Amino acid sequence: MTLDSHQHFWNYAPEDYPWIDGPKSRIAKTFLPGDLEVEQRPLGLQGSIAVQARQSIHESDWLLQLADGSPVIKGVVGWVDLRAATVEQDLGRLSKHPKFVGLRHVVQDEPDDSFMLKDSFLRGIGLLERFGLAYDILIFPKQLPAAIELARRFPHQNFVVDHIAKPSIKSGVIEPWRTQIQELGRCSNVFCKISGMVTEASWNDWTQADFEPYLDVVWRAFGPDRLMFGSDWPVCLLAGTYADVHGVAHRFFQQFDSTIQNKFFGENAARFYGVSAS
Repeated sequence: MTLDSHQHFWNYAPEDYPWIDGPKSRIAKTFLPGDLEVEQRPLGLQGSIAVQARQSIHESDWLLQLADGSPVIKGVVGWVDLRAATVEQDLGRLSKHPKFVGLRHVVQDEPDDSFMLKDSFLRGIGLLERFGLAYDILIFPKQLPAAIELARRFPHQNFVVDHIAKPSIKSGVIEPWRTQIQELGRCSNVFCKISGMVTEASWNDWTQADFEPYLDVVWRAFGPDRLMFGSDWPVCLLAGTYADVHGVAHRFFQQFDSTIQNKFFGENAARFYGVSAS
């Protein structure tokens, strides 16, 4: 199966998406499964993992409703307040849906770089394995030390790093991100999404060469079995088309055989999230 491991949907309303402002206004409109299919079909992609864009349990329910009516959505990574007293009940209810495959919190926006190591958050993470749910780690490089500690504390929990942890591709800075992502890659329970890179580069004039050093690092850190393609559509539209983003990954993976390419463009994500083509 060919699979996009990371994209979003929204019915745009300014009050629901306050982060879509200023130069991001070009994506201030509604994006739904039919729009995604138009982008994926020419590239031979068969489906996607829809990832939360709002921190509300209603977002999880809405995405699952979309998934019920759209075969293109193979899985949903939603949101639950992992610190709440009701977290076990919330996870129990949502996990009954066969397409509910994981959770994400927008940790990158938390002022405390050690947010993921707070007791209340750790208690919530500790419940995910019981419900068969993965966890998407959305962070900036400054939060990588906490991610490393989190992965070590829960060696049987499946984690995946979104957007290669958002290194500053635009500036070309690679350390200490490189050293820390390599350390995180030593945790065998951690995967990595090659996604979100174009929006960390110069939006209007990036080139393939800008991404190569970072792609080489994550390839060496995670190898052929723990990397997955993600478009980050429609956020990626700030800096390129869906086809542009797919092309960046495709050009890098052309150096490898078809077995590795198939793993990257779908099989690894399907295995990680436990989804099938049906």
